[in-house]
Amino acid sequence: MIVAFSVSPSGGDPDGGVSEAVARAVKVVRESGLPNSTNAMFTNVEGEWDEVMDVVKRAVEAAGEGSSRVSLVLKADIRPGFEGQLEAKVDRIEAHLRDGS
Repeated sequence: MIVAFSVSPSGGDPDGGVSEAVARAVKVVRESGLPNSTNAMFTNVEGEWDEVMDVVKRAVEAAGEGSSRVSLVLKADIRPGFEGQLEAKVDRIEAHLRDGS
């Protein structure tokens, strides 16, 4: 399964910045050892249901340190029996673009 999630704390930093809190969440994901990628909107993580959800939970907890509220947006692609899709899905699109289709 691949999960794309975005976490944003509120009620902590009076300046409204969230990058430090988001960095704490991304650190949890990267240290998990699961395949992952981060872009401007979401962090993607791939693995089995229980391990991915555990990482998301710990990332939310890390981002929420010092905040009274945390917002979580999560989207999942649940496809049993498939691994390596974090890159493979993008590779298939790039192949179509190269082939002009």
